[in-house]
Amino acid sequence: MVVKNSVQSAVANATDVAPRTKPSNYPEPFFSRMAGREKRQLGDFFGLTNFGVNLTRLVPGGESALLHKHSKQDELIYILEGNPTLVLETQVIDMSPGEFAGFPAQGEAHQLVNNTDEDVVYLEMGDRVEGDEGSYPKDDLKAALDANGQWQFTHKDGRPY
Repeated sequence: MVVKNSVQSAVANATDVAPRTKPSNYPEPFFSRMAGREKRQLGDFFGLTNFGVNLTRLVPGGESALLHKHSKQDELIYILEGNPTLVLETQVIDMSPGEFAGFPAQGEAHQLVNNTDEDVVYLEMGDRVEGDEGSYPKDDLKAALDANGQWQFTHKDGRPY
């Protein structure tokens, strides 16, 4: 790992940050859908607690997440490599390197999918607001952020997974 000034809070190479060991926190049957996604938690590397930044790679056929939206969290993505498809509740948009998209809390549900033959690499950023909830319009899933900052997943009717 390359770190300037011997201080972890200074500068590091993003590709030297180890990928997350678990590809998803989703319960099955959703967990396996995230097998084509690799996240490097750049914000966690520096101990950031107010927002997260991930360097994410989607292999061909990979999905960024289930189609979702947050009750309190804002999100932003910035495409570095490849040509993902941004899926929204109302439209589908092909994206290219250099383009970005933002998703305000309580806005439209969204996800990225890689429908190409090449990897997609992008940055995703979001705040970490206490009490945030995730909703999934196409799946029987509901998420709530607990007091420890961990996602708790239930069916939409409240039954646990």
